Formats: sequence, structure tokens, C-alpha cells
Amino acid sequence: MTDFLKRLVRTPQGAIGTALVVLVLLAAVFGPMLAPYGAEDMSPLARFQGPEMTHLFGTDQYGRDILSRLLVGARATVLMAVAATLLGAAIGAVLGTTSAYLGGRFDEAIMRTVDAVMAIPSLLFALLIVNLLGTSAVNALLSVAIAFAPGMARITRSVALSVRKQDYVSAAVARGEGTAYIVLREMLPNVVAPIIIEMTIRVSFAVLLFATLSFLGLGAQPPAAEWGLMISEARQYMHRSVWLLLWPCLAIATVAIGFNLLGDGLRDAFNPKTA
Repeated sequence: MTDFLKRLVRTPQGAIGTALVVLVLLAAVFGPMLAPYGAEDMSPLARFQGPEMTHLFGTDQYGRDILSRLLVGARATVLMAVAATLLGAAIGAVLGTTSAYLGGRFDEAIMRTVDAVMAIPSLLFALLIVNLLGTSAVNALLSVAIAFAPGMARITRSVALSVRKQDYVSAAVARGEGTAYIVLREMLPNVVAPIIIEMTIRVSFAVLLFATLSFLGLGAQPPAAEWGLMISEARQYMHRSVWLLLWPCLAIATVAIGFNLLGDGLRDAFNPKTA
């Protein structure tokens, strides 16, 4: 583990990505405790203030502290995106590994279905699912997870096809082990590296999808301190204060850049020849 961490932070993208992701996760976990004000505390006399000592990021149209809302909203945005990515990765990994193990007509049927679903853009697919399930943060999480699952299944299957030919899988088959045991205990642990890399990169896309759904009114609902919702509410006031729009946009960009750089760093760390 120590050698792996050294390889991870040895490259610039790994070091910067790790630092940004750690910072974002700390904000997501401890944000409500670090927030100087309540996320919904209003102060009508302090509307549209710029950055100053009492409000480092300024205030919004209701006099609410923008920094506090960003810190509180990090939990709703980032942790939900991570949870959706984990759920989508788990579904896709099991589906892809099972398809690779079964082969034949089962593999053909599963992969053709996956290809058909992947032909639909992720955002459009997520919008369709949210419209079917209803507008809520939980349904937005499920929609992002389902939208990510086919891509993860395709990536996992490509790696699992080579694992399927290994001797330990043949030995498990010879012992009479069931499909579930072979897929979950023998094959899946040996395809985890590319899954982790792809999952890390997809977190940034999940954050963008969550922000987009909330921006369109299909995710978090007012007065939630969700970054996409904050951007949506700031549109009509951007001529009064650019800070309303700037800070949540920068927060989303930081998360996207951090997880993408971390994914590149993990790719190099899992391959010592390039680290």
C-alpha cells in the first residue's frame, strides 16, 4: 500500500488530483461543521454582498452566506455523486463479469442490450429515468447509477474475458463451484483495477449530471444547498452579483478536475512501468 501511494503521488496529475479530491471529500464530510453560518440563514439587509471578512464568498439574493451553502451543498452534490458511481459500478461490474463468464448466447444477449442502452446519451437516459421515477434527490441518484451501469459492464467484460481463461477459474469450475461463486469470488476481484480507475473518472461526470438535473429542477429542490440548484437560482441575479454564479461553477469544476486527475494518477500507479 505504501509503494502504491508513492507511485500515485509521484506523478503531477496523481499528486494534484489526490490533493483536490481529499480537499473536496473533507468539505463533503465536515462541511456542515465548518460552515460559518447556517445554509438557510437569511439576512435581507445583507443581500448581494461581495466577498468580505464577514462573508468570504459573499451573499445571495436572500442574504444567505454563499461559502456556508457551498460547504453544506458539497455533501448533497459530491457524496451523492460518489454513491451513484459506486452503485452503477457495482451493477455494471457484476453484469459484465457474468456476461464474460457465461459466454455464448447469454453474452451476446447481454452485450447487445448494453450496446442499445449505451446508444442513448447518459444525460438523456438519466432525464428519462427521473421523469419515470419522479423528481427527488434519491431518484436522481438512481438515474445516474443506472445510466453509468452499461458503460461499466462493457469495460468490465473486456477485462473479464482474459480472466475467464485463467487456471484458477478453470479450477473453480472443476471443483463444481456455482456461477455466483466464480463470478464474485474468483473473477471480480481480479478485474477491480480498471473498475477503480474508470469509477474515479466517472465521479466527475456524476457530479456534472447531478448538477444538471438539479439545474433543470429534476434533482434537489429549494431551499437545498445543492450546487446545480444554486447555479439555476443565480441565473436571474447574475447582473446584480457575479459571485452567485462564479463560486458554485468553480466548485463543480474543481471536483471534475480533481477526480479526472486522480483517475490518471491511479492508471499510472496500477501500472508501475509507466509510473
